[in-house]
Amino acid sequence: MASIRQEKVAELIKRDLSSLFQRQSSAWFGGLFITVTQVRMAPDLGLAKVYLSFMAVQDKKAALEAVRSEGWRVRKALADLIGKQVRIIPELNFYLDDSLDYYEAVDQALKG
Repeated sequence: MASIRQEKVAELIKRDLSSLFQRQSSAWFGGLFITVTQVRMAPDLGLAKVYLSFMAVQDKKAALEAVRSEGWRVRKALADLIGKQVRIIPELNFYLDDSLDYYEAVDQALKG
């Protein structure tokens, strides 16, 4: 069960990362359409698990690796945005959110 503080910081990071990916996607990731679906914070607020969804991408694992390789740049830009609001800029771990793919598969199974 996440504390209220964890939820507030997670929402702050989700909002700012979403806008960051929207603005910098073409420069950093070759124009990938990246959606931040969920952020989960560690109890000490030192680690953030960021779940990403990619639209119109054939190889989602390669897209995720592209984001992971630029993770230091994303964390630095995030620090510029939220540095005055949190004490520690959390380490960002990126994961693929495949819930949309799962939903589509279940939907197709129910239709067919």
